[in-house]
Amino acid sequence: MTDSVVGSDRESTVGSTTDAAVVGATRTLRVGHDRPIRISAGHRLLHHDGKCSRPHGHNYEVTVTVDGQLTEEGWIADKGDITAVIDEWDHMFLLEAGDPLVDAFEAAGDADGVVVLEHPPTAEVMSVILERKLLDALPETVTDVAVEVSETSELCGGGPI
Repeated sequence: MTDSVVGSDRESTVGSTTDAAVVGATRTLRVGHDRPIRISAGHRLLHHDGKCSRPHGHNYEVTVTVDGQLTEEGWIADKGDITAVIDEWDHMFLLEAGDPLVDAFEAAGDADGVVVLEHPPTAEVMSVILERKLLDALPETVTDVAVEVSETSELCGGGPI
């Protein structure tokens, strides 16, 4: 059964209560595009010749786009699940495997404040890793995740546009 459109001779499924009209529909969820998710994290680029080779930090801004099918709960993914994955890096120090600072943090008793990555902790690498972490954490109805990580207003790493 469908609802009639007022002033029209045609039938419409707008307002239909059947699950088939909504559940499973493909949609896009954008999180942080108007007000980015903000995390503060330290890092350094071990093999960089400039000042980025020194330990420093940024107030990163993260935006996420999620494609998928609507679930019976009425969403593609729970925003709280998305922000929980990103928040795992808030107030952490991101280091590349093999960086001597990993051992220094451990010796200081702060190993729980370090995230060790297999690649340099650049905004571009961070975006790839966060995309993969989100795909693992979100429901199977999610088909694609794109993450942009802004280190500064001049530097933003993310997937293809």
